[in-house]
Amino acid sequence: MNNNTAGKKMLSIVLLIAGIIALGAAIVLDIQGSKFAFRGALLIIGAIVILIGMYEFPTIEHHRSIINFIFLFPLLFTFAITVIVPMILGIFYSFTDWNGVKMNNFVGLKNYQTMFKDPAFLWSLLLTVLFVIVNMILVNVIGFLLALLCTNKFKGVGFFRAAYFLPNLIGGIVLGYIWQFIFSNVLIKMFHLKFSPLADTRQAFIAIIVVYIWQYAGYIMLIYITGLTTIPKDVLEAASIDGANATTTLFKIKIPMIAATITICTFLTLTSAFKQFDVNMALTNGAGAMKFMGRTISNGTQMLALNIYNTAISQNNYALGQAKAVLFFIILATVSIIQVRISNSKEVEM
Repeated sequence: MNNNTAGKKMLSIVLLIAGIIALGAAIVLDIQGSKFAFRGALLIIGAIVILIGMYEFPTIEHHRSIINFIFLFPLLFTFAITVIVPMILGIFYSFTDWNGVKMNNFVGLKNYQTMFKDPAFLWSLLLTVLFVIVNMILVNVIGFLLALLCTNKFKGVGFFRAAYFLPNLIGGIVLGYIWQFIFSNVLIKMFHLKFSPLADTRQAFIAIIVVYIWQYAGYIMLIYITGLTTIPKDVLEAASIDGANATTTLFKIKIPMIAATITICTFLTLTSAFKQFDVNMALTNGAGAMKFMGRTISNGTQMLALNIYNTAISQNNYALGQAKAVLFFIILATVSIIQVRISNSKEVEM
């Protein structure tokens, strides 16, 4: 190794160490709630110095990999700063008394113990699971039936596809207020009801399901249409020649051949239903009296995402809200992985 190479290697190592120190210092300052104004700039400078150190490292064998990583770095860095680092900090803050700005004490599992002793939170968790199961079935069934309808050749099929998909383009908050007006005004006058369906906890929960299906079924329909249109026509023609009727063709050919599409749709509906927030907030804001675990709770229609939001923002208890969010993430990740594995095994069987 000549002096030039040795010097480059030493410079590269120094830059890498300096960049790592700068990154670490910026993160520590942020955790401590420091008022140091340049901690954001320090974070970016540290990342740039690391990149320069990697680029200057005197190697031929791995130089292409280093260049590829440098080009990918802006995306990876953004993902790390907006997703990975906040997630790690969130897990850490769930074990503290963090107030949204800074932490004073490490409280261990106290936030998790408080969470599981709260009937309102447990009811929100149970309600969310029920909401997910009902909607995962209904949205996929209705979306698939709409897709079957909209893959037939008849006049105006494009209009119907657009009409069914249109509700998905309306924001959840706006959609919730529109349907709140329908339930609280239009239906009362139309059917001469004494009170709005949203005034009753059970009926309000059904109303949220109806609105969610109305919003999301059209989106799932488009994915099923894509899957159905990729089925080879010669397969369907061969089945028709062999005497297969519409029902046999549907269950023996079409459904098995779009197994991958079914996996995608069930995954999307599962994760979307678990994260339901905006419609729940706009339509009922979680209101509704309900007896649960021997206590009367006032959040009979409040699902998990809204419960976490209210805990952190409305009640100003960020540490407890973060603990609930960590549990929410674990449940969602576990259920999603299990669902995808089961669906993939079904694809192999089909």
